[in-house]
Amino acid sequence: MSLIPQANVEPVAQDAEDGPHTDIVYPAAIPFALAHLAALGVFWTGFTTTSVLLCITLYVARMWGLTAGFHRYFSHRTYKTSRIFQFLLAFLAQTSAQRGVIWWSAIHRHHHLHSDSPLDVHSPRHTGFWFSHLGWIFSKQKAEADYSTVADLMKYPELRFLDRRPYFPAFLLGVACFLVDGAPGLFVGFFLSTVILYHCTFAINSVAHVVGNQRYVTADDSKNNWWLALITLGEGWHNNHHHYQSSTRQGFFWWEVDISYYVLKALSWTGLVWDLRAPPRSVLAGEGRLGRKVVEKLAAEVADTFSAEVIASELRAVWHQRPGLAELRARWDRARGGASAQLRRGREEVKAALRELHLPEFPSAEELKGRITAQYADSPSLDEIAERASELILDRVFLRLGPEAVPAPA
Repeated sequence: MSLIPQANVEPVAQDAEDGPHTDIVYPAAIPFALAHLAALGVFWTGFTTTSVLLCITLYVARMWGLTAGFHRYFSHRTYKTSRIFQFLLAFLAQTSAQRGVIWWSAIHRHHHLHSDSPLDVHSPRHTGFWFSHLGWIFSKQKAEADYSTVADLMKYPELRFLDRRPYFPAFLLGVACFLVDGAPGLFVGFFLSTVILYHCTFAINSVAHVVGNQRYVTADDSKNNWWLALITLGEGWHNNHHHYQSSTRQGFFWWEVDISYYVLKALSWTGLVWDLRAPPRSVLAGEGRLGRKVVEKLAAEVADTFSAEVIASELRAVWHQRPGLAELRARWDRARGGASAQLRRGREEVKAALRELHLPEFPSAEELKGRITAQYADSPSLDEIAERASELILDRVFLRLGPEAVPAPA
C-alpha cells in the first residue's frame, strides 16, 4: 500500500534546452508547507484539554478515513457500500488535506503497478529514504495522475466535485475546530493532528519499504511492521497487502492488529458496508502461484545478478569453433517469447546446447533456483521464475553479441 499518493503516469513535457524539470515547490505543495508552519502555532496558543482531545480524535478518525476510504475502498475496491456512504467516506478522507479522492486513487493504483521499480517515484530503493518520505511531494511531475485508470470513480459527479475541491473538507474541519475551542482548537486540534497524520501515513511509503519483515514474495520491498500497523490502524501489514491487494483485512492473522478492518467489520453488521473480501487459504499459506507481473519482476532481478557481457564474451571465444551457433542464434530469435509447446521446446534446446559448451558463467536451472531462494524465499512459482530468468539472460547475451558477431552459415 501507500497511503500517500504516488508516481506520475503520464510523462511531463520537458524543455529541450533545460532538460527535465522537477518543479520544486509548486502551488499544490503550498498547503502542505503551510500546515507545518501553522502547527508551530501551538507554542503560542498552548494546549487545552479540549484541543488535545480534538487532536487525538481527529487523528484517529481521519486515519480511518484514509485507510478504510481512500485506500481499501476507492483504490482497491475491497468491499462495497452505498453511494451516500461512499460520498461520506471521500469527504472524511479529504479532511486530511491529502488532495482529492479520485487523484489519490489514480496515483495509488499506479504505485501498485510499479512498486519499487524506477517508475515508483517514492521508492526508497531508487530515490532514497527522505525523498520517498516527503521530498517527492514538492515535485510537480511526480504527482501527475492518469485519470483513465479510475473510470469507475469518474462516473460519480459528487466525487468529481470533491476531487476538484481537494482542500474544501479540510477547510470546513479547521473552521469547526476554531468554533469548538478557539485558537487551541485550530492549531492543536486541527493543524497539529494534520501534520502528525501526514508523517504517519508517509511512513508507509518510506519506513514500510525499509524496516520490517517479508512473509510473502512480492517482487518489491514491502514489509510487515507491527508498530506501523498500530499507528496507521492496520496499514503497517504492508507486505500482506502487496501480496494480496484485494483483501479488506490487511492483518491476515488474529495477532496482526488491524483496527480499520475491525471498524469495517462492525459496520458490516449494520448494513452500511458489505462483501468484505478476504484472502483465500492458499494465499494466506503462500501456496498460490505468483502472478505474471511478479514472476517477470523477480526473474528480471535475478537475471540482473548475472553478467550478460561476460557470458557473451565466453561465447565469442568459441563462436568460430562452432559454426552451428549461427543457427542456434537464429533458432533462439524464432522461439523467444512464444507460448506454444513447440516454441518452448525450441528455447529449451537452445539452452541445452549452450550448457553443453560448459560456459562457466552460464547459470544452470539449479543455480538459478538457488539464487532465487537465497534472494527471496521458496515459492510455488520457483521453476517459472528460473525459466524466465534464464530466457532474459539469453536475450541479453544475444543482444550483446549482435548480428555482426554471428558468422554466416556455411
